[in-house]
Amino acid sequence: MWSLRSSLTALLASTSTVLAQNSTYLNPVLPGWHSDPSCTQVDGTFYCVTSTFIAFPGLAIYASKDLIDYKHISHAWNRESQLPGYSYATKGQQEGMYAATIRYHEGVFYVICEYLGAGQLAGVLFKSTDPYDDASWSDPVRFEAPKIDPDLFWDDDGKFYVATQGVILQEMNIETGEMGPVTSLWNGTGGVWPEGPHIFKRDGWYYLMIAEGGTSWDHAVTMARAKTVTGPYEPSPHNPHMTNRGTQEYFQTVGHADLFQDTEGAWWSVALATRVGPYGSNYPMGRETVLTPVTWNEGEWPVFQPVRGNMTGWPLPARSRDIPGDGPFNSDPDVYDFEEGSAIPRNLMYWRVPRDGAVEVTGEGLQLSLGRNNVAGSPGGSEPAAKAISFIGRRQTDSTFDFSVDLTFAPNAPEQEAGITAFLTQAANIQLGIIQKEDQLSFRFNATGKNTTTPLPAEWSGETIRLHIETPSPNQYAFSASLTAENSTKIAVGNGTGVELSGGTGSFVGTLIGVYATCNGAGSGLDCPEDAPKAYFNRWRYTGRSQYITAQDSVPSAQFNKAV
Repeated sequence: MWSLRSSLTALLASTSTVLAQNSTYLNPVLPGWHSDPSCTQVDGTFYCVTSTFIAFPGLAIYASKDLIDYKHISHAWNRESQLPGYSYATKGQQEGMYAATIRYHEGVFYVICEYLGAGQLAGVLFKSTDPYDDASWSDPVRFEAPKIDPDLFWDDDGKFYVATQGVILQEMNIETGEMGPVTSLWNGTGGVWPEGPHIFKRDGWYYLMIAEGGTSWDHAVTMARAKTVTGPYEPSPHNPHMTNRGTQEYFQTVGHADLFQDTEGAWWSVALATRVGPYGSNYPMGRETVLTPVTWNEGEWPVFQPVRGNMTGWPLPARSRDIPGDGPFNSDPDVYDFEEGSAIPRNLMYWRVPRDGAVEVTGEGLQLSLGRNNVAGSPGGSEPAAKAISFIGRRQTDSTFDFSVDLTFAPNAPEQEAGITAFLTQAANIQLGIIQKEDQLSFRFNATGKNTTTPLPAEWSGETIRLHIETPSPNQYAFSASLTAENSTKIAVGNGTGVELSGGTGSFVGTLIGVYATCNGAGSGLDCPEDAPKAYFNRWRYTGRSQYITAQDSVPSAQFNKAV
């Protein structure tokens, strides 16, 4: 087992003359599916947003006092009425909310994004004066969006600009969404997909930072600068400014970065990265958020420290969890008992906007109505609305973890099912359900190339059953069940792998751990038969075991970024 203390001691000793005043910390700072991060600092608090694609609520907003502890304070897209009909017009598993930017200007927080998949590309600009309150996020100002990945930039003359993939620039009326003429800025250094632009003005220069090379192995951050916001832009002689391509680093796909300062004026960057190693195939958490210090001297180009699991950086702000709001911190375990009248925890999310009544907290626990479609979204048809699933889950935020939940379920017809799932997309997931098979209650386990059914022990009929997911290693998912009153009765049901939850239909997203309920096609349209029972879930527990910072070295989750 890797020793955090000894490793950090050796690292500091080797660089003590240079870095003695600096801090140490571990990446990723936002573990789990947190792709395309953007952050800004306001009065000593750092506010960040990440991509959520098809998931809902969308555009998760986090707040941190110390750049280590991130509290989930709201979602910019938190009610269907903000974008009526968009979710069920979305076909692709990785469409939806692409690569937002968060900024603060004259007392208002702005989150700008582009929604892909609801017909034509739609630009959306959300505003709030209180980011700790979901209801404070406005209905969006909509604008014609020629490309994805919008940036926000206010120039000294008060003009407001949006830069997007390409890389192009347009002036925007921030109240009406009216867009000005298109100006081409820069096409990068030759890598594919120049995108994710951010503009910063410093020392009389306009600095343009972009991502290019695609979001996989060749991902990189490059820069150019100009004396006017519209250019011409000259590329940096130091490009790429940040990348792990062509290296043996565990953290790969590094890119899509943002820059911001702390209260002491030190520069930092957040970026996405994948814990996969060079050309690996196991990365079920997808693209996570990493933090790196940046040296940016007057008149010079910024210098980014390479992204690794074990980092040194500028002195971090004092550790503090004194943050308003009622959401959880991303690194905290789940301990949810779903008492009547309680709200759905903020870190739980759906795949598309849920149907009315699909998921509710009742006196009997978290109630899921059976959906006609199974987790894979069949047999409801080809239209997006027909792929509604009765599912709710949380991000897998640890390399290894334990998850369990108690299920009370009394099916009254064949093929009615409820259970747990490790879910990447509707085309990539692993399930353990309790299902009615004719007159027999059974376990059903479903993973790539496996679909097995095993009768429950006779004495379990009518009992509350505890379902478990455990991860002995970052590539193993072990599914089991037990009677809640007797954990010694645990039965191993099936095993899946992290590779099944990596890439393919979900290379942009990451694994969710949660629960589902289905009648597996009975009924018609989207509806199960009227007499279909409900499934009730209680005692929801998620606890991280470990975080890997290299392919071989791990830190206990309870100590991750707490012992440094």
